[in-house]
Amino acid sequence: MLIQWFPGHMHKASREIKAIMEHIDLMIEILDARIPFSSQNPALAKLRGDKPYIKVLSKCDLADEQRTQQWQEYFEREQGVKTLAVAMSQVEKIKQLFALCNKLVPRSENRSKPLHALITGIPNVGKSTIINILAGRTIAKTGDEPAVTKYQQRVDLGNGLVLFDTPGVLWGNIENQNSGYRLAATGAIKDTAFTHEDVASFLAEYLLQHYPELLKIRYQLDVLPKTDTELLNVIGKKRGCLKSGGQIELDKVSKILVGELRSATLGRITLETPEEVEIELAELEIIRAEKAAKKAEENKKNTQKNVASKGAVRPVLSLKEKRT
Repeated sequence: MLIQWFPGHMHKASREIKAIMEHIDLMIEILDARIPFSSQNPALAKLRGDKPYIKVLSKCDLADEQRTQQWQEYFEREQGVKTLAVAMSQVEKIKQLFALCNKLVPRSENRSKPLHALITGIPNVGKSTIINILAGRTIAKTGDEPAVTKYQQRVDLGNGLVLFDTPGVLWGNIENQNSGYRLAATGAIKDTAFTHEDVASFLAEYLLQHYPELLKIRYQLDVLPKTDTELLNVIGKKRGCLKSGGQIELDKVSKILVGELRSATLGRITLETPEEVEIELAELEIIRAEKAAKKAEENKKNTQKNVASKGAVRPVLSLKEKRT
């Protein structure tokens, strides 16, 4: 399944990022600590080159603390970047970005120009809130709806730092289906991209495997159901999500489960680990190789077919046969 969700302003933003890269001293990418891998943009790694890079894991107060630490270690070890985990309420910790930027790009004695930093992140990861905290005033529009920022802007923060803010850039095709569900579950893509039932089903299966105790506590369960469908039915009955005839109103209970994940009412949850992602990437490479082999075979057959049709000898007709 290939997931496509790419509003026009995001495509424009991608072009603008490429255009200004030569003027950028370092890059800051805001990630959602609940989905650190799925919320990063793979295209930025190609644009980065050798520029210093900071990954900010936002909303860390909603995420599994142990897993956040695992992801920070993973990013710094495997990608050679600096990381900072913050909650949106940690104003002073967010302001540590000033010192971190200056540490990564030391200012020479004769340097008079301010440091230029590109700040980016997919929709709804808290980028605008972080910019406003750094600026000490309302610069960027904030909101719970994905894709609020639609235009690139230049923000002079003082302290020798200028931010180039871009709209929330989500890549065009999400090949990893699990990443698509994680993005939908946390609200990074609009709810219309998936059905609530599909997202809740994915969530229920993951929570049963990784956070069974949180489910027991939240929904007062002595024994956990074995499947995602059973779990949604149990939650639906407990929350009164019933239609006439006693059937579960699946859309309603699905919204409840997704909403309680987003608000952390369920507890501090992270929907992926470095180990899980490594497995998914390996599986994705196999799928890509199979698709490439299939396409190559189809191209080969088409080429052979064209050659055969061009080389076919047409029968020579006599004058009498031509007239008839």
